[in-house]
Amino acid sequence: MNNDQIKIALLGVIAAAVSVQVIMQMNGGASTASTGMNPSAVTATTAAPNPLQMDMNNPQNAMATPPVPAGPSTTIKFEEDAFDFGNVKQHSTNEHIFKFKNTGSEPLVISNAVGSCGCTVPLFTKDPIAPGATGEIKVEYKPGTQKGNQTKTVTVTANTDPPQTRVNITAFVQEVPGGDAEAHQ
Repeated sequence: MNNDQIKIALLGVIAAAVSVQVIMQMNGGASTASTGMNPSAVTATTAAPNPLQMDMNNPQNAMATPPVPAGPSTTIKFEEDAFDFGNVKQHSTNEHIFKFKNTGSEPLVISNAVGSCGCTVPLFTKDPIAPGATGEIKVEYKPGTQKGNQTKTVTVTANTDPPQTRVNITAFVQEVPGGDAEAHQ
């Protein structure tokens, strides 16, 4: 694909997302028939902000705003807000578990956790975490062809005040010469 074709494709994606947002606003949110979700899930999601909200003042920002769970807010406290993997090799798989506690008086519901790039993938439970209980977010970092010092962010969106909490990972990625798949492990 050349640059013009890529631009046209991206404009098409943005237009489709805006169209879905307009349709959802006209219909007052999602319906069980269109989403395939159970009715209780639809009730929870329609009370939250529209997940397709875009910053119209910044058309280059086509990222959707993650939904914040409906209901009362609570508080979250991570045991650590940063982790350093140290030296890692290109194409390696590196994992760390961030532990946290629901320090509020309401159940904690994580609606989204997203890495700052595709190389950083957080895994989290969607089940409510009771007040005083603990939970974990497993972060998998695969540096691919990155080299040198790296800093990545994981943004956790939940029914907390504030609704977004960030944790960071860092690593020094060592180049693997020759591209040998066995050397990547």
